[in-house]
Amino acid sequence: MSTTQAPAPTLTGSRCSECSNVAYPAAVGCQRCGAAAMVDLPLSAGGRVWGWTVQRFPPKSPPYVAPAEGFTPFAVGYVELPEGVKVQGILDPGPEAFSALTGAQVRLVSTSPVPRFALEVTTGVRS
Repeated sequence: MSTTQAPAPTLTGSRCSECSNVAYPAAVGCQRCGAAAMVDLPLSAGGRVWGWTVQRFPPKSPPYVAPAEGFTPFAVGYVELPEGVKVQGILDPGPEAFSALTGAQVRLVSTSPVPRFALEVTTGVRS
């Protein structure tokens, strides 16, 4: 019996060939220098939470569809990736409290319908 893993989620941004500015989502023109010399750039799947807040009320419907068990507050915020760009997405602290998100290392777990990040799993072992 063969098992196949689903491919890891990825984000694609762009980098300006003139000034090296990175954008997400991928752009056709540079927001910094105005050049049209943009190249696709695969972005890192992990980063650090830059800022966040809690959405305590259901989003407008449509397009939001409330789950059968009802609305549950969720965290949204910006994750700063090593490439220097900040990506807005949903932040999942898992069993931790929302306060665990401040400055936390997170990993991309989904890209649809919007980026979703979860706390990095740590083993507690220090070198």
